[in-house]
Amino acid sequence: MKALCWHGKHDIRYDTVPDPVIEHPRDAIIKVSSCAICGSDLHLYDGFVPGMEHGDIMGHEFMGEVVEVGAENKHLRVGDRVVVPFTIICGECDQCRRGNFSVCERTNRNKEAGDKMFGHSTAGLFGYSHLTGGYAGGQAEYVRVPYADVAPVKVPPDLTDDQVLFLGDILPTGWQAAAQCDIQPDDTVAIWGAGPVGQFCILSALLMGAKQVIAIDRVPERLAMAKQLGAIPIDFDNQSVLEALNELTRGKGPEKCIDAVGLEAHATRSLDSIYDRVKQAVMLETDRPHVLREMIYVCRPGGILSVPGVYGGLVDKIPMGAMMNKSLTLRTGQTHVNRWTDDLLQRIIDKQIDPTFVITHRVPLSEGASMYETFRDKHDGCIKVVMTP
Repeated sequence: MKALCWHGKHDIRYDTVPDPVIEHPRDAIIKVSSCAICGSDLHLYDGFVPGMEHGDIMGHEFMGEVVEVGAENKHLRVGDRVVVPFTIICGECDQCRRGNFSVCERTNRNKEAGDKMFGHSTAGLFGYSHLTGGYAGGQAEYVRVPYADVAPVKVPPDLTDDQVLFLGDILPTGWQAAAQCDIQPDDTVAIWGAGPVGQFCILSALLMGAKQVIAIDRVPERLAMAKQLGAIPIDFDNQSVLEALNELTRGKGPEKCIDAVGLEAHATRSLDSIYDRVKQAVMLETDRPHVLREMIYVCRPGGILSVPGVYGGLVDKIPMGAMMNKSLTLRTGQTHVNRWTDDLLQRIIDKQIDPTFVITHRVPLSEGASMYETFRDKHDGCIKVVMTP
C-alpha cells in the first residue's frame, strides 16, 4: 500500500509500505477514506519530537471503512464506517474507567521509554513517535487499529467524511480546551492561535456561553475566519496583546485563557521569543513557551489557563511567581477523545456544529508530502488539509 512516511526533519515521502495485518483478536483493519494533516504533525515534521524512525507512517486524524475484524472484536463488522480517535485506549484500565483516555495505562507498547521521558507513560498514539508506542499512522491507504472494539466511532451513512473526520482529534480537542475553562456567562475567553484547533476552541467557547471570545494570531485568513465565527481578532504583529486585552476587559484581563499553539510559538516583538530560539538552537531548551508566559501574565487573578497545544519537552523562564500569587489554575492534556465523541456526534447530526468550515485544501494522498510545507508556512491561505488515498 501507499503511505506518507517520515524520513527526517522536513522529509516526508509518499512510500510503498507493507499492508497492515491483524495482530491481535481485538484488532481491525480500516480502509482509509479521508485523513488530515494536524498541527501536531508539524512538530514531527520540524524535528521537535524525539522517537521518530525512518519510514514511520505519519498521521493520527483519519477515518474509513472496516475491511477486516479480529475474532474477539464484537463491536465492529466489515463494512462499518468509523472515525478512529488518535488516542489508542484499552477501555479497561483505571484511567480508562475514569474517562482519562489519553493516559490509558496499557496501550503504549514502549511504556519504559514513556516512563523515562515523562515519569509515567501516556497512551499509545497513532503515527506519533516510538515514545507513544510506535504505531503506524493514518496517512495511508490502510491502518491497523488495535483495541478496535473500544475507541472507533461508528458514523451514520448520511453524514459526509468532511462532517465527521475531525471527531478523531481537533473537534474534541477544541471542545475539551473550552470545557476545561468552566466557562461562565460573564467570562471573556482569550485564545492564542487561530489554526484549526483554535477555531474549534472559539466555536466551543461560544457554544458554552462565553460573553466574549478573543482570537490572537497574525495570519489574516485565520483571523478573518475567527471573526466570522464571532470572535474579536487581535493581530499580534500589529497590536500589543496586553493593551488590546486590557481595553477589551476594562483593565481586568480575561478570566479564561487557552493556549492552542504549543511548543512552536512565534512572536515578532518579544525578547523572550528571541531567547527561546537561541536556547533551542544550542539544545538547551526544546519548546518555545512564549504563549504560556503571556497567558500567565495577562490572565485575570483567579482565572483558568487551558493548554491543548502540544508541548514535548523542557521549557524555562516560566513565571511561577505570577502563576501562584494570582491563584491561577492550569489544566492541560492530550484530548480524552472518547469522553466527548457521543455528544459532539449528536451536535453534528442536529446541525448545531458543522466542522467543515476549517477545510481549505483537499488533495490526493499522493500530493500530501508537499502539503506539509504549505500547511506549516500558511501558504495559499492554508488552514486545514484533508487528503484522500
